[in-house]
Amino acid sequence: MEKHSVFLGLGTNIGEKQTNMQKALAEIKRQIGEITSLSSFYETEPVGFESENTFLNAVCRVETILSPYEILAVTQRIERALGRTRKSINGQYHDRIIDIDILLYDNIRIDTPELTIPHPLMETRDFVMIPLKEILCNNQ
Repeated sequence: MEKHSVFLGLGTNIGEKQTNMQKALAEIKRQIGEITSLSSFYETEPVGFESENTFLNAVCRVETILSPYEILAVTQRIERALGRTRKSINGQYHDRIIDIDILLYDNIRIDTPELTIPHPLMETRDFVMIPLKEILCNNQ
């Protein structure tokens, strides 16, 4: 089976943030594939909404045999299992126990109502680009 490289962005700003991240990473490893790179955890301010809770963000690179749509289904299932009850809709952001976004998948581009790869907002978000660059620079 062909292996693919997927970069996932993770974020949490409520509850035990370190624990939320570790649980999400354990489930990613269990359900998606081997985590071959993991950035540092970054504490960041919320973007796009007001909250007194800072975020913990990271990016991981995963080797997987799953398709992008399979990964989307799995990440949404992981979010629900960890306690996330709703996704952001039409730019209406809110506090969240965990958020997992597909940033990149090999060199493919997808633009459908369900999924857009590369992630359409990643280049405007330091909380994604800084950990992503950390991984890319450390793996050269």
